[in-house]
Amino acid sequence: MLVAAFGYATVGHGGASAYLAALALGGVAPPQMRPIALVLNILVSAIGTYKFWRAGYFNWRLFWPFAVVSIPLAFLGGAITLPGHAYKILVGVVLIYAAWQLWHSARAGEEMRPLREPPLVWSMVVGAALGLLAGLTGVGGGIFLSPLLLMLGWAGTKQTSAVAAPFILVNSIAGIAGAFTVRAATLPAQVWILAVAVLIGGWLGAEYGSRRFANPLIRRILAVVLAAAGAKMVAL
Repeated sequence: MLVAAFGYATVGHGGASAYLAALALGGVAPPQMRPIALVLNILVSAIGTYKFWRAGYFNWRLFWPFAVVSIPLAFLGGAITLPGHAYKILVGVVLIYAAWQLWHSARAGEEMRPLREPPLVWSMVVGAALGLLAGLTGVGGGIFLSPLLLMLGWAGTKQTSAVAAPFILVNSIAGIAGAFTVRAATLPAQVWILAVAVLIGGWLGAEYGSRRFANPLIRRILAVVLAAAGAKMVAL
């Protein structure tokens, strides 16, 4: 958990996909996986939000169109309980995608192409879809938002991290609020141990990532773990 939090925080992510992978490999029951991942996600993304904002990379105009519609849909997604098998398949697919994206991003450097402002309508459509997915699975949506921002030329690398962190934060808060509002979601007593681990890893990772580029080796190791966990979830 500590290593995962460090690796993800370097790029402004909360690490939920890695936490879900670790929980899946550890045999944690699906009803507990989502609330645990969301709580840990909130802690790490809050640190990332502060670190990248303090470094001067946050762009409110880029952030709000995605977030304004993602928040209510993340709440809705958090309130929906998928059947156990369907949840495992959905999370497995998300983990495999996250593994591919993480491996691919290990080779990425600062882009040199000109940037353009994203269309408002498309920003809100993307935000809505990612918010719902975030609530349903227990991820914050940053693993999907970041590559879109970069591929479409809507933000630079650091700006993407600075937007992804608060996007993940608000969606994770909305998702867990939805989960606890509709049903009595529970957290294991040992979750505080995981919380301490991700706080340490998240703080160090966000500090490192907001000032320099992350080590590609860490992302590739995490990608292998995510792929293995995703394959396990889909196969079950």
